[in-house]
Amino acid sequence: MSFFIFTFTWLTISYAQESTSKDYSYIIGPKDLLTISVFEVPELNITVRVSEDGTITLPLLGQIKVDGLSRFDLERKLATLLEKNYLKNAQVTIFIKEYQSKRVSVIGAVKSPGNYELIGKQTLLQMLSTAGGLTEEASDRIIIIRQYSDGRSKSLIIDLEELMLKGNPKLNIPIYASDIINVPVERFTDIYVFGQVNNPGNIKMKKISHLTLLRAIAQAGGFTERARKSGVIIKRVEDGKEIKIKVNVKKILSGSKPDIVLKGNDIIFVPESIL
Repeated sequence: MSFFIFTFTWLTISYAQESTSKDYSYIIGPKDLLTISVFEVPELNITVRVSEDGTITLPLLGQIKVDGLSRFDLERKLATLLEKNYLKNAQVTIFIKEYQSKRVSVIGAVKSPGNYELIGKQTLLQMLSTAGGLTEEASDRIIIIRQYSDGRSKSLIIDLEELMLKGNPKLNIPIYASDIINVPVERFTDIYVFGQVNNPGNIKMKKISHLTLLRAIAQAGGFTERARKSGVIIKRVEDGKEIKIKVNVKKILSGSKPDIVLKGNDIIFVPESIL
């Protein structure tokens, strides 16, 4: 059957898992996989992957540049080419089977690290959600490594507390193809807090965070009403010997003394006030 007798063409690139709206916002690029079929013209059915130079090769039409085109742009381009020599009133519809050219890597302390398709406009929080969210080992910062077309790269540092807890919208930045989102994994160390605190016992503190006395007491539930804040004792082993450091926490709280930096396995004892 000749191709020249058809007056209506419907070309489809199918991808059932993604919505039409997302497909239309996606920009086609190298390695994307397109499954093409022409309504009532089975001779034109083809599955083709976009080459590294951004082209595909189709029966009748030959090599076609598709890199940088949206679905809508490619629909119009194919319809125009078909109508020029072979068909009348060509109506073209396009879907995408595999998204390969626009991908983002999410690594580190997320529940599902991996490479993800970047479909449409995505923000940092959306990509973190796609990767399953953060784990308990997540650092207090996020590092985004951004690649540019000229070969340059740049690291962007995002404060996680400002983004997640304070909701600073300026930090919920757009994510682009080839970005690497790294949520560093923080190591934990043990600190022991006993005496007049609300939740005495072993607590785990992040090593990258500042390990300070006030932070440890806060994680232990804070002082009880009977706590003697002026006589807190820190026990520490250095060079095989135990040393004791007496701290007046009242002065730290007033700002007249700096907070004390702790070390792993420090033991903090909060004595009871003498009435």
